[in-house]
Order: sequence, then C-alpha cells, then structure tokens
Amino acid sequence: MQKTIFFLFLMLCFSCNIDFSKKMQHGVWLAQMQVKDNEQLPFNFEVTSDSTLKIFNADEVIQVNDISYRNDSVFIKMPVFEGHIDAKITDSSLIGHFIKDDLNRILPFKAEMNKKERFKVKNKTPRFDVSGKWETVFSPNTDDDTYMAVGLFKQNGTKVTGTFRTETGDYRYLEGVMDGDQLKLSTFDGSHAFLFRATVTDSTLEGTFYSGNHWKEPFVAKRSNAFELANPDSLTFLKEGYDTIKFSFPDVSGHMVSLSDQQFKDKVVVVQIMGTWCPNCLDETKFYSEFYKNNKDKGVEFIALAFEYAKTEDSAFKRIHKLVDDVGVEYPVLLAQYGTSDKLKAEEKLPMLNHILSYPTTIIMDKKGNVRKIHTGFDGPATGKKYMEFKDDFKRFIDELLME
Repeated sequence: MQKTIFFLFLMLCFSCNIDFSKKMQHGVWLAQMQVKDNEQLPFNFEVTSDSTLKIFNADEVIQVNDISYRNDSVFIKMPVFEGHIDAKITDSSLIGHFIKDDLNRILPFKAEMNKKERFKVKNKTPRFDVSGKWETVFSPNTDDDTYMAVGLFKQNGTKVTGTFRTETGDYRYLEGVMDGDQLKLSTFDGSHAFLFRATVTDSTLEGTFYSGNHWKEPFVAKRSNAFELANPDSLTFLKEGYDTIKFSFPDVSGHMVSLSDQQFKDKVVVVQIMGTWCPNCLDETKFYSEFYKNNKDKGVEFIALAFEYAKTEDSAFKRIHKLVDDVGVEYPVLLAQYGTSDKLKAEEKLPMLNHILSYPTTIIMDKKGNVRKIHTGFDGPATGKKYMEFKDDFKRFIDELLME
C-alpha cells in the first residue's frame, strides 16, 4: 500500500511538469481579421516552432518570438508594439482576437492551417496592370479629412505589391492581387491592420481604405508620373523669433535630459519626434539606430522624444524599454507625453514649432544648437527608391554639418 501511494505521488509530481496545452501546428497559415463592413483583412504567417512565427507582407518578414500557451489557447505578443493575438486552438485553426489594450480596440481574428493564398482570385487574367505611380486623394470632397498621397505599385501576373506615400509617412508593405478589375491589398505589422479595395480602369482607381474596425475612408487615384507631394523639409518650421528648440524630459531611468546637457555640447544633434506605437517611427528608428552606431564617434548625437498613448507613465516607459531592447537603440529615448498621442497636446511640449504634423518628425541641429532642418514624416523601406534617396540625403547633410 505504501509503495502504491509513493508511486502515485511520484506520478503526480511528474505530471505537474508536463505541459498539456495545445500547440499551433508548424507550417504556413492564412489569417483574417474582420474590419468595418464585415470585410476580411488577410495576411500570411508561418509557425516555425512552438514559440516562434514569421508574419509576411510583401518583402517584409516580421519575426515573433513571444508566444505562450495555456490549455487550449495561444497568446502571441507582437515585437515592439503593444498589440497581441489571443486565440483558441483546434487541430487546424485559430479563433480569437487581435487586441490593443491601451486603445481599447479588439478585432475578430481567425486563421487556417495550410492555406497560402492571401486573396482568392477568380479571374486568373487581370484586366489591368496597376504598375507605376498614382496621384491619390483620400477622403475627397471633405473639408478637414482630405489628404494627398502617391500610390507606388508593382504587378506580376495577378500579384501586386507596393505602398502609398503621404506627407506624414508611408503605409508600409502592402501585398495583394488584381482580380479582374478589382485591386485588393492588405498588411498587418503588429500595430496597423490595413485593407485597400478598389475598382480599376486603365487610368483610375476608386475604392475604400480600412484601418482595423475603427476607421474607413474612400480614395480615388489617377495615373501620374509627374505628381509629387510637398517637400517634407518645408512643412514644419520654427515660429518667428526662434532659432533653436528647448525641452527637458525623463529618460527610462527617470533622469531629466535636455539639450543643454554636456553630451550634446558642440555636437550635431538629431531630435526624433516619435511614438513606440508608430510603425513608420519603427522604420525610422531602425535606420537612425544603425546610423548612430556607425557614426557616434564622429560628433553626432541622437535623442528621441516619445509621445505615447499608454494610459500610465509606467506602461509608457515599458513600451519604451521594449522598443530599445527589441531594436537595440543606443541613444536616449525620453518620455515626452503619455495618455494621448494627440498632436495638439504634443505641440504644447514644443511650442517653438508651428505644428507637429506627423509622427515621426526629425529636427536636425548644428554644433551651435541652431535648427538647420525639420523633416516631416519618413519614407520607409517599402517606398524603395524614395527610401534610398532619403538615406543618401540624410548622410550627406549630416556630413556637411560635421564639417562646419
């Protein structure tokens, strides 16, 4: 009897260390999120191990390394951003939600195993080729919401990739299809969930842009190789009577940092206005972080001002810590604002600027502390040639200031 009890005790102890949770099958999955009008936003991912997966958008591959399980459910935390997917697992499917806690946003989510086709294509021979450049108007014929963009697309058969450039940044890596005369594009990057649908002619697009299940707007476009957006160096500027900027905000250790600190004296300084929730800011931070590592011994310093919608100061600093750790940022990232990312509120923190039009915005100062350039928005790697041009121009301008 004692031996039986002892054996049962050992079995109980052993079983406590066994994870009986269901796991996602390894391989390729097709995911869908429900946005407005009951439209489905698709994207592809591949489960590479029980604790890792990759999300695909055109040329972008997002590595996800924070996956946990409990009973019949999986919990997938996105890199850098606050968003997470919570879903129940069956043998070949997931059903749950994509959640952004601080914004109280929840999107229905589902995924099926062994499905690779992002969008179903009924017409294998597309009626039109959208490759090229498109002059685009979002929310046309409205007083306050209208804005311009440039559509940049490449088409190979039915497959389409590209992006929209706006004056405040690009819509990153879009991937989709031409199905007859219907253009369908989507992206999911862990923060943004975008879906574009449009009817195409040989020279026009007319459609709807969906952002999650909280926003939609119409857009129209026409082919135009000549159209250009406003110069991003002309949109934000110092008010009359100012030649520099001043601020004092805490870093992740709680120390107040300002431009008068010794580390910025006689240095070319790049001030980055950003938020950890912003995918364009992430693209910019990756570039700036690499640039800083390669050039910090030449007399250039970077400093980021984070405007966070996280509800508390503690959660805002956690977001900053996550960005710094995931990207490997070596320059200071200061908390300029939390509780809202409202740009009017942000302008109160930097009253010497005419406005803050975009996250991100970059302010470049010379060794004497004078503002020499303010660049609105960021053309990320999805814009191809524009991204390369920005990197070349940025390096050239910094080198010129260092030579002064």
